[in-house]
Amino acid sequence: MTNIQSIIDDFEFIDDWEDRYKYVIDLGKQLPALNDGEKTDEYKVQGCVSQVWLIADVDHSNPDLPILNFRGDSDAHIVRGLVAIMLIAFSGLSAKEIGARDENQLFEKLGLVEHLTPQRANGLRSMVARIKQHAANA
Repeated sequence: MTNIQSIIDDFEFIDDWEDRYKYVIDLGKQLPALNDGEKTDEYKVQGCVSQVWLIADVDHSNPDLPILNFRGDSDAHIVRGLVAIMLIAFSGLSAKEIGARDENQLFEKLGLVEHLTPQRANGLRSMVARIKQHAANA
């Protein structure tokens, strides 16, 4: 799997937003699907127009520095790609790092928010809020 900096670099290289959307969809296709038993209300992200599920796996091997890894899925192609980007951006970080990460700066680097519908942008923010809530709970 790729890292967030390589996605940012790829976005800078791809000028056309149509091609960027295709890239986002391709990232979503690489995302391992959740099984049907994981697509429950417990994991559903509220505030997304499409259905989005997000699961946090917390590694407590160092109790002072829990590390979170996320899995997720969506029923919409572009949104599934956005889920993939968020999982790449936040998985493998400590709860403290997740809390400190400035998602607006990340969105700006990717140019995402201004090229998404308001509903998708709100859904993206809801996803990040859920990720940060998991980090706060860890």
